[in-house]
Amino acid sequence: MHPALESLMSRGFFAQCSNAEGLSRLMGEGPVTFYIGIDPTASSAHIGHMVPFFALKHLVNSGHKGIALMGAGTARIGDPSFRSETRQILSYEQLDKNAASILAQLDNFVGFDGDKTMTANNKDWLASLNYIDFLRDIGVHFSVNRMLTMEAYKVRMETGLSFIEFNYQLLQSYDFLELYRRYGCRLQIGGDDQWGNILAGVDLIRRIEGVEAYALTFPLITTADGNKMGKTLKGALFLDPAITTPYEFFQYWRNIHDADIRRFLLMFTFLPIPEIDALTAAGSNPNEAKERLGWEVTALIHGKDEADKALAGAKAAFGGGASGDKSAMPRASLPRAKFEAGYNVVDLFCDAGLAPTKSEGRRLVEQGGAFVSSGGGELSPVGDVAAVIGAASLDASGEIILRAGKKRYCLVETR
Repeated sequence: MHPALESLMSRGFFAQCSNAEGLSRLMGEGPVTFYIGIDPTASSAHIGHMVPFFALKHLVNSGHKGIALMGAGTARIGDPSFRSETRQILSYEQLDKNAASILAQLDNFVGFDGDKTMTANNKDWLASLNYIDFLRDIGVHFSVNRMLTMEAYKVRMETGLSFIEFNYQLLQSYDFLELYRRYGCRLQIGGDDQWGNILAGVDLIRRIEGVEAYALTFPLITTADGNKMGKTLKGALFLDPAITTPYEFFQYWRNIHDADIRRFLLMFTFLPIPEIDALTAAGSNPNEAKERLGWEVTALIHGKDEADKALAGAKAAFGGGASGDKSAMPRASLPRAKFEAGYNVVDLFCDAGLAPTKSEGRRLVEQGGAFVSSGGGELSPVGDVAAVIGAASLDASGEIILRAGKKRYCLVETR
């Protein structure tokens, strides 16, 4: 097998391939142009979107050429794959705005140079399509019976599949064909939920151009406890620091299950495998490996300065708050007068955003999960829901650190 594919396989980027032997031979003949599609359905990409882009960098480092295809055209319809309901239809203006925002995030990670890495936007060829001509030239190659056997459509048939969504696979396949014609693109990569759509593009190129194209998908990442990777209490782990702060981003990786450490180091960093083996060897400290993972991924997404600040903030938080750089910690601004009057602990944790409701705040306290610093000292548990936190607990700067459970911190500033 070609070394580029072996590298992807060794790091966990391999679920299905339409013809691994054929793709390996093609790679041996020279650089292969491949693409990844991403629809701008939100203002920011999240970490789940980035799995194929980590693979992109590995392939580019092996000498191949990658295209990031922004789907401002396909997003006008919305991909129904493995969704229980129709996506929200966004305005064209909003989609263009989202596309520009996500493209900037991807450029920060990939560094598009217009040669080995480049971008395209399927709006450029989809927005002006003549529907009758499209049906005659493209639709004729698709079997409705075959489409309905695909798992993504079968799931939606139970809850309702709109005709507009049914067209999505045709448009994505046409993207592959168009990229082949424009750039000689022979490979599409993506998450395993896109397997059916990618295969349809492979088949369309074979039928129209008489050329073999290839599909390669990666596993959908779940954590050791079976949850979808990248999900936090606030939702997805977004790349936009205004939605998910670099500190929160770092803390996600710092708090993963021990069973996920090696797998995530392989997929979400570019550390050599022998170094990863050393970090995760029997007898090694899992917390040190998590800190390294958190720093590496945060540096790749937000830059080394933000990664350093997040690491320092985490050390300050886990050290109890008495020392260290707390600048990157999540924070809240609350009235000093409430502390002077005696701040009920449940109200405090709710107002600081560590408990979404009063009932959950009470449960947190009763179960021993609420910790409060005092005068800048160590964090101590507060187990009485009637307890009040006074101004004497604030440090000399008028600040106090709260912890909910083992992992969530907040630096409260008073005003």
